[in-house]
Amino acid sequence: MTRPHSAALLCAAAFALAGCATAVPPVEVTRFHTNAVAGWATGTRYAIATAPLDGPATDVPGVAPGTAMPSLEWNSYRTAVDQQLQRQGLVAAGVGERAPLLVRIAFDRSEQLPEGRRSPVSVGVGGSTGNYGSGVGLGIGINLGGGPKRMADLQLSVRIDDAATGQALWEGRALTAVPVKAPANQPSLAAAKLAEALFKDFPGESGRTISVK
Repeated sequence: MTRPHSAALLCAAAFALAGCATAVPPVEVTRFHTNAVAGWATGTRYAIATAPLDGPATDVPGVAPGTAMPSLEWNSYRTAVDQQLQRQGLVAAGVGERAPLLVRIAFDRSEQLPEGRRSPVSVGVGGSTGNYGSGVGLGIGINLGGGPKRMADLQLSVRIDDAATGQALWEGRALTAVPVKAPANQPSLAAAKLAEALFKDFPGESGRTISVK
C-alpha cells in the first residue's frame, strides 16, 4: 500500500523540480519619465527607429546612413515592444507617416563566466539609457546536478522621444539572468518577457527600480 503512495510523491517532486528548472526569473525594471507622458491620448502615433539607441536619431523607422541593418534578434525585441506600445493604446505610424513619438530600442545578451564575471563576448545593439540599478552580473543559478549553471544576462532598453525636438519623454530598462540552455533564453521568449515587464503598469513610477515576476 505504501509503494503507490511513494511513487506519487516521487512524481510530484519531479514535477516540482521541473517547474523550478523552467521558471522565468524576476525582471529588474527601472523607468524615468516626464509629465508629458500623462498627456498621451489613445491613438497617439509612434514610429520605431532602427538606429541603435545610442546612435544618431532619425524621425522615420528606416535605416540611417552608415547604420547596420537590424538583426533577426533585434526584430524580436522590436516586435515585442511594438505589441506592448499598442496595448497602451498607442498606434504605429504608417509608412511615410510622421509620428509625434519616436521609439528607440536597444538590447544586450551576454554570458556570465563561471566565476560570475561577465563575458567580454556579447550580442546586442545600442546602449544603456542611463545610470540604472545594479547593472549586469545578476548571479549564478544553482544546478542541483552539481556545479553552477551557465547564465546569460539579458537586457532591454527603450526610450520614447518627442520626434520634433528629440527630448526624451520616457525611458526604461529591464534586465534579468536566465540559464543559457533554458527556453527563456530564446530571443523571442526573452524579448516578450522583458518587454512585458518593462511596460507593466505603464508609465510606471519614475526613478524607482522594481522586480517584476
